[in-house]
Amino acid sequence: MASFSPSSAIRKKARVEIIPLIDVIFFLLATFVLFTLSLNKIQSLPVDLPQAAPATASAKNDEENLVVLQLSDASTAFWNKEPIAIGEIAPRLFDFKAAHATPRVLVTGDDHATYGAVVRALDEVCKAGINEVSIETIWRASGR
Repeated sequence: MASFSPSSAIRKKARVEIIPLIDVIFFLLATFVLFTLSLNKIQSLPVDLPQAAPATASAKNDEENLVVLQLSDASTAFWNKEPIAIGEIAPRLFDFKAAHATPRVLVTGDDHATYGAVVRALDEVCKAGINEVSIETIWRASGR
């Protein structure tokens, strides 16, 4: 009887078969291609973007209805680049409201403006009955 010994056995080396891996990759690629070809076109809504137009009389009228109220420090303000005292804001706002049908106010400040001065100016705009108020959030040099 022949005996079996480990030294006499032929050792097989492990191999990585790459051909089945290539088959799987081609299958996934074909599936992906067929899937993307079967997709429908994405539906979207038409958007009408506004077009720029040259300045007209209505644009000048809009500029006349706008006042820039810039606050600087505790006692200084600018009314359309004209320096005024803080106490002059209220009467000017009432006159501005009486003179224009749709008054608009842009409240802004420079690097010397305090929060309290801006709030007082907004309160005066509210007391004057002006509803269209904007607050500018970018830095602006004094009087500009």
